[in-house]
Amino acid sequence: ALIPATYFSSTPRKMSGPWIVTLLCGLLGAALVQANLGPPAVLNLGPEIIEKYLTQELKNHDATAILHELPLLSAMQDGSGGIPILDNLMRSVLRYIIWMRVTSANILQLAVQPSTYDQELVVRIPLNMVAGLNTPLIKTLVQFQMNTEIQALIRVEKSKSGPARLNLSDCSSSENTLRLSLLNKLSFMVNSLANNVMNLLVPALPQMVKNHLCPVIQQAFDDTYSDFLKLATENHPTQPHPPTSQAFFLPREAPVGLSPGALTFDLLSPAIQDSNIMLNLKAKLLDSQARVTNWFNSSVTSLMETTPDGAPFSLLVRQDLVNAIVNTLVPKEELVILLRFVIPEIARQLQADIKEINAEAANRLGPTQMVKIATYSGPQIVLNEDGATAAQSIILEVFPTNTDVRPFFSLGI
Repeated sequence: ALIPATYFSSTPRKMSGPWIVTLLCGLLGAALVQANLGPPAVLNLGPEIIEKYLTQELKNHDATAILHELPLLSAMQDGSGGIPILDNLMRSVLRYIIWMRVTSANILQLAVQPSTYDQELVVRIPLNMVAGLNTPLIKTLVQFQMNTEIQALIRVEKSKSGPARLNLSDCSSSENTLRLSLLNKLSFMVNSLANNVMNLLVPALPQMVKNHLCPVIQQAFDDTYSDFLKLATENHPTQPHPPTSQAFFLPREAPVGLSPGALTFDLLSPAIQDSNIMLNLKAKLLDSQARVTNWFNSSVTSLMETTPDGAPFSLLVRQDLVNAIVNTLVPKEELVILLRFVIPEIARQLQADIKEINAEAANRLGPTQMVKIATYSGPQIVLNEDGATAAQSIILEVFPTNTDVRPFFSLGI
């Protein structure tokens, strides 16, 4: 009896060799999420990424220069609020001050933390400043340390006229986070003057920091959010992105080449989960003529996974989009070879195996026997608890000679 004309195995086989390389390169290291509802892809940014980008934007806006220019004397005058006792104290203090300014300022490591409310993050920005005043009472500069903290909230802001966006609001500094201390102990009279100055700064400094620095923080966050949405197709982030060993890229308007065709992402909506910012993305596949061949969109949001294994960021891709990407990267192909010329050992082994079954059939295999290998379907990604498996149906046909039209036998793999 001859080998059956067709045989298909229903058991998916794990891909090996170049198939894995092709898949990994195509997905750009993206994680897979089995979610039939929800966005086609989610860019998940952990607090480490948010902190680095916001810190860099604060540097770009020269926030420390704003601190150096804080009008300490005028803030102390405004802080008296017309209260007679404070006004008298202010006038007595000002008589002994020639000038007063911030001589050193630093923005320490900011922190992004989850809020007690849903869809909200708390940003804490600690400030360290040294102020100096010049007084005729002493030749040296009187210096004191000022430590405080600015807090702000990041929320998802919905709009009736446009898409939702992330917004920073409720920026403030509290007296509870303010710490003032004299750096150098001097004479009793000078120490008394310094203590009076610090007493006047306690109510004035938080409002002064809010009025002068919070608008800069707002601008810095707006630019940070724009950075998160900005297209980046190069192999490294362009300035002003902060240096990081793990760069990430969000393709938005310009496509990611899939050869043939391309893949583009655009924003559906932002969201906040735990300490993470999530950008829900829609996607579309383009052919080589930049025509849309497939849309991936959703208005229903399902619960998405957080950044896996504590990674700073991740790209989560829905299974149907993964399969579409893989099918674009690995199109249907056909390979024809003369078996005895290309792989003679296999040709001899094949003829010997068939001869054990049917000698007459084995003798039909001529020196120009031909093998055709064709992909029956594109690769399909199968997700399970242990990970991802890729399966693909392949048809292998053996022709006795290169002039035969009908195959000697077919094998489905």
